[in-house]
Amino acid sequence: MSAGYTVKVEESRPATKQRPSAGPVYRSIYAKDGLLDLPKDLHSPWEFFSDSVKRSPSGPMLGRRQITDSKVGPYVWLTYQEVFDAAIRVGSAIRSRGVNPGDRCGIYGSNCPQWITAMEACYSQSITYVPLYDTLGANAVEFIINHAEVSIVFAQENKIPALLSCLSNCSTNLKTIVSFENIPSMQKKEAEELGVSCFSWEEFSHLASSSCELPSKQRTGICTIMYTSGTTGEPKGVILSNEAIMAEILTMEHMLQLTDKVCTEEDSYFSFLPLAHIYDQIIENYCIYKSSAIGFWRGDVRFLMEDIQELKPTIFCGVPRVYDRIYSGISSKVSSGGGLQKTLFQYAYNYKLANMEKGLPQHKAAPLFDKLVFNKIKQALGGRVRIMFSGAAPLPSHVEEFLRVTCCSTLSQGYGLTESCGGCFTSIADVFSMMGTVGVPITTMEARLESVPEMDYDALSSVPRGEICLRGRTMFCGYHKRDDLTEQVLVDGWFHTGDIGEWQPDGAMKIIDRKKNIFKLSQGEYVAVESIEGKYLQCPLITSIWVYGNSFESFLVAVVVPDRIALEKWAANHNLIDDFKSLCENPKAKKYILDELNSTGQKHQLRGFEMLKALHLEPNPFDMERDLITPTFKLKRPQLYKYYKDCVDNLYSEAKGRKV
Repeated sequence: MSAGYTVKVEESRPATKQRPSAGPVYRSIYAKDGLLDLPKDLHSPWEFFSDSVKRSPSGPMLGRRQITDSKVGPYVWLTYQEVFDAAIRVGSAIRSRGVNPGDRCGIYGSNCPQWITAMEACYSQSITYVPLYDTLGANAVEFIINHAEVSIVFAQENKIPALLSCLSNCSTNLKTIVSFENIPSMQKKEAEELGVSCFSWEEFSHLASSSCELPSKQRTGICTIMYTSGTTGEPKGVILSNEAIMAEILTMEHMLQLTDKVCTEEDSYFSFLPLAHIYDQIIENYCIYKSSAIGFWRGDVRFLMEDIQELKPTIFCGVPRVYDRIYSGISSKVSSGGGLQKTLFQYAYNYKLANMEKGLPQHKAAPLFDKLVFNKIKQALGGRVRIMFSGAAPLPSHVEEFLRVTCCSTLSQGYGLTESCGGCFTSIADVFSMMGTVGVPITTMEARLESVPEMDYDALSSVPRGEICLRGRTMFCGYHKRDDLTEQVLVDGWFHTGDIGEWQPDGAMKIIDRKKNIFKLSQGEYVAVESIEGKYLQCPLITSIWVYGNSFESFLVAVVVPDRIALEKWAANHNLIDDFKSLCENPKAKKYILDELNSTGQKHQLRGFEMLKALHLEPNPFDMERDLITPTFKLKRPQLYKYYKDCVDNLYSEAKGRKV
């Protein structure tokens, strides 16, 4: 790989009996002389916040829209000083409940000022905060409270019933619940009967003592334990130190300084991606470090665009699902316009695209068309957005190109994991050739590929492909109470991501596959496909099933071998005289089996995104002759995909056609 945006810092390693071969180690060109280091005087993210308060006490920090008599007003702001004072009070109140430095505090609810205030209160007292969220499946909240030994939880009002329902199983650890707003007396009583005290936000603040000394901070201290699904089985608690979180924030600043424009007090960020995930949390911590303003959405996707219009943010973070919606909305507006309008749009688009492909930065590629044609699109996100980030799943290339051309803003796609504190690769702003890639390693991180012989990926070939392995300053410290899982992924100092990447000639990374049979859908949900297939196989109408999904799509499809006798019996009951092969092509038969499979899925508590949206009925069992299974009847997934690719493409377009 020729050096473009990366430099080689270590040679490749040949295969041994124990380990497959690994390619050379690369660093970002911006860290060629060494990885970015934390300044000696930094110990905890609390310092980022307290420095911003000193710099900008009256600057707006956290904003939300005021709702009176069901009418929605403008954003109302808390200043940096106000949030600081509240965080000190709440931190002191936490200590008054016997929660000490190093103990764990849960935060459970949608993004709002109280979420961030509770997080800062934990920073102030060196208490580890643990985000709780229910999309990890039933009982996840109960599991996390017990596993992390959480002794106090801050919760949104509408999450309190869920907490109360699992209290009898968690009350050995959990002693205090604080509502973001108020708490009904019935709920208080219910909790107190189980030995747990409940407070409204206001009541809790009054527990603060006037002389609460802040404890000293250690950069090696545990900042947060963040639980992630990622695999089958129980959620894993990813331990992130103060040092790792701060290094991630500083590398973001470093990359923006070198390739774009850093954030300032003039910037504002629109907060709607869940704060329980690392992606949004790092961005919000970065905004706090830079004294920028953070405006929260109302928590209702129907009013998302309306809230953006009101806030007019300068920084926007999305996931492919959100960008896809924006793209579809704009496309349908363009195509419903008159012929002249469409022609002008297409001409402007092609002209700007050609200039960007030649290497012109987006703001210089077609300034006149930006004013005349693309300004309307810019206004869709409020008119002030200058930086857009995309992460959590791959952004389809046509959507990325469209947004880069039309949104009058830089767009950077990145790649990261909870274990790497979020972004570990990022595409460089305005380098158009990085389209379709996740860019280069950030300046606190080194990366290499390791061969995966069983999938035919060779890290030493002329087009290096293999599992992405990472090491650096922003890596996690391990999984909480799970040394066994930590040892599986941390080998010889390298974190094995499970994602298959391909180095591009300019040093950018492209994600091309997933090593395990676990993949992400476009909305960021993980799917453990073998466990789902196991549940569907309990439906008596089928003999085999191959479930397929990928991170460009939001739902699953399947190829199913039906049980011949069961299907023919159904056909006879419906006066169908087709032979088995024709029955497999019959739309009624397909619908019947699809409905039965999904009702089996519901019985086994599969979640909405694990249900099937379309299927193909295959009359011939999967066999070794076509190389679709192993001698022990395990599915060969890459081969199945190759064999049924056209069929899968048809299923997706068919299912999408139905939804519209």
